[in-house]
Amino acid sequence: MMVSTKGRYALRFLVDIAEHQGHGFVPLRDVAARQEISEKYLEIVVKKLVKGGLLAAMRGKGGGYRLNRPPEDYRVKEVLELMEGPLAPVACLEPGQEACPRQKACRTLSLWQGLDRVISDYLAQFTLADLYNKKP
Repeated sequence: MMVSTKGRYALRFLVDIAEHQGHGFVPLRDVAARQEISEKYLEIVVKKLVKGGLLAAMRGKGGGYRLNRPPEDYRVKEVLELMEGPLAPVACLEPGQEACPRQKACRTLSLWQGLDRVISDYLAQFTLADLYNKKP
């Protein structure tokens, strides 16, 4: 599994918003400057976060973005699945896939299922609050 730039930037954006939203809506340009990410690229990322219901947006003076829930209620797994799609290590474990015709004879299936559980459990244990409370 390789997390794309969109997934990584989405997490950085959300953590930054979580840290700074005490001042109301946070302008995209402020986050872009603090995170050293192109505003144009962040616009693409943020659009998906808003559409996915993770962010609220407000236009105009005093506008920007804020979280829709407390930072403790955002799981890293949720964010990455929104940005990346299924995080399954092999296609046959992706949600909605038809059962593999080789499933009963597959000697590697349990390996992939175990890896899938490890990835899922690991990412589900972290929240945005965990990330912004952890100092580098």
